[in-house]
Amino acid sequence: MSINPEIGDLRAFLAVFDLRSFHKASDAMALSQPALSRRVQSLEAVLGAKLFERSTRHVAPTQVGRGFEPAFRRLVEEFDRAILDVGGLDRRSGARIVMACVPTAAFYFLPRVIERFNAMQPGVSFRILDESANSGLESVARGEADFGINFVGASQGDLEFTPLFEDDFVLACGPDHELARRDAIAWRELEGHRLIGVSRASGNRMLLDAALTKARVRLDWAYEVNHVMTALGLTEAGLGLSVLPRLATPPVASASFVVRPIIEPSISRTVGIVERRGGHLSPAARRFRDLLVAEWANARGKPGRAARQPRRTSRPGVSA
Repeated sequence: MSINPEIGDLRAFLAVFDLRSFHKASDAMALSQPALSRRVQSLEAVLGAKLFERSTRHVAPTQVGRGFEPAFRRLVEEFDRAILDVGGLDRRSGARIVMACVPTAAFYFLPRVIERFNAMQPGVSFRILDESANSGLESVARGEADFGINFVGASQGDLEFTPLFEDDFVLACGPDHELARRDAIAWRELEGHRLIGVSRASGNRMLLDAALTKARVRLDWAYEVNHVMTALGLTEAGLGLSVLPRLATPPVASASFVVRPIIEPSISRTVGIVERRGGHLSPAARRFRDLLVAEWANARGKPGRAARQPRRTSRPGVSA
């Protein structure tokens, strides 16, 4: 059976979902309440499931309704963007880009690219889902994000991963620390120091632990944090040395800590763009994606080593 819900039915569902009221939703959509109810009922008939639990005083989405909400919202936003783009309307207003981005890429690099994009194309809004690697992959796969910035290969067959560059793990330490005077530090030289690292459950930590186990290096992780900015705060307080991706460090020198390469071996993660296989980006999202690729190409070696030639792959990566 073909399932073809009307865009008006999806709008009606989202209005009720957001306002938790058929009366308020009908006012917001300038529809009579019976007309709005018919649209929701039509959608329920197409899906073969109830989307809302209704009473005289209470409206709440069912589990099915909550499950469909992200996809329905995505469909309506894509439709609106497509309409706005006719004749270049998205250049003026209304277009929106939704991006699932690992937090380490969102701290310093991403704001610079967004600033440049805004100068080129004002009026486009952004929603940034700063999520863990696996959560970001799932957001892209479910259609909640146009695309993602991630450091793992696509772990699902319906995703494509385009590598952009290699992002090295580096050391952050206080400017007065003995290691701050070194140009580079070997991993074994960190043995015995109190180190600050991200949680064992994170993709960054799993990648790092696997590489260090192979190199037979044992480190003392005195602190484990969920976010690298917390690690930098502990470093600034003099509580330990942080091991983190270079992309998570400030692009300019800090008076509170210094950043040094860690070698023997050099350990890095591959950062790239994750997209749905066969998906179609809105014109605004496509332009922003292309700008990201160009900016990373221009910044080769600034965070991380030069990228290998970008290529598409669906090989499994590191779980987060």
